Amino acid sequence: MKALVTGGGGFLGRYLVEQLLDRGDQVRVLCRGEYSFLKEMDVECVRGDVRNQDDVKLACAGIDTVFHTAAVPGIWGPWERYHSINTQGTLNLLESAQEQGVMRFLYTSSPSVIFDNVNHLQADESLPYPDSYLCHYPHSKALAEQAVLKANGNSGMATCSIRPHLMWGPRDNHLVPRLLQRAKAGRLIQVGDGSNLISVIYVENAAAAHLQAADKLTLDSPVAGQAYFINEKGPVQLWAWIHEILELAGLPPVKRKISHRTAYTVGTLLEWINTVFRLKSEPTMCRFLANQLSLSHTYKIGKAERDFGYHPLVTFEEGMQRLKADMPRILETPTHN
Repeated sequence: MKALVTGGGGFLGRYLVEQLLDRGDQVRVLCRGEYSFLKEMDVECVRGDVRNQDDVKLACAGIDTVFHTAAVPGIWGPWERYHSINTQGTLNLLESAQEQGVMRFLYTSSPSVIFDNVNHLQADESLPYPDSYLCHYPHSKALAEQAVLKANGNSGMATCSIRPHLMWGPRDNHLVPRLLQRAKAGRLIQVGDGSNLISVIYVENAAAAHLQAADKLTLDSPVAGQAYFINEKGPVQLWAWIHEILELAGLPPVKRKISHRTAYTVGTLLEWINTVFRLKSEPTMCRFLANQLSLSHTYKIGKAERDFGYHPLVTFEEGMQRLKADMPRILETPTHN
């Protein structure tokens, strides 16, 4: 396989690069910055931006498989930023991939693209896209995913979308560091009664799912043109899991609690204040976050198991031990709103 990994210097992208190299595939990375660990692995790097068509064309030349993991995450910020990177950047990549004769295109999506602000319990891929979104990240990702799936078959290219849910593990530079930063600052508050269940995915298992799907992805396979939830088989209770992570970091459990209704009302008010006064900082609460922290969102993985034989590489328990070993680094990781 001659693979291009966009965002290869990121959390998921780095594990994906390592797994590709471990099995002998050729790897090129498209990324905006320089990463010493990619140089140490002797990975070919194209420095560029998915918003720049020339950069994308250069990155796709001579490639047969694209893994598009690059995206701007988060729950707050201007629509233009999310749309230009997550949506338009994906459209640029699709166009160049088709022009360059790429055979397989795998898009890293998110279950948030179908989140309609109600409880999801063991939901499957039949869930439709909602009519509206409470923040720009899932909206921009949904538009990109729909474009990827619609492009299946164009110029002989097979496409699919992988939806990992709440990736975690060593080298995390976003989810767990922000959680611990809030806890250390006394700003972590339990939303809801703490009984909500969520699906999560250890990052190495998410990377493995991309490779397992790629190996089966052809135009005449059941994988072509499909989206897949990827997570551990069983859900976890969100706040119990958060307390486990806090314990690994030597931090006390969360004691302050507010109801979902209160958090949603506060989030509505803070969103209004930030919008009216054009504040650049992320509000401490918003409607999307209130729902994510208090509602259940769990998903079935039977379709991925059936269509491309998805199976994890690392157990949940082993993953937690690896996360514990990485805690000293995570605790020192700076985070930004």
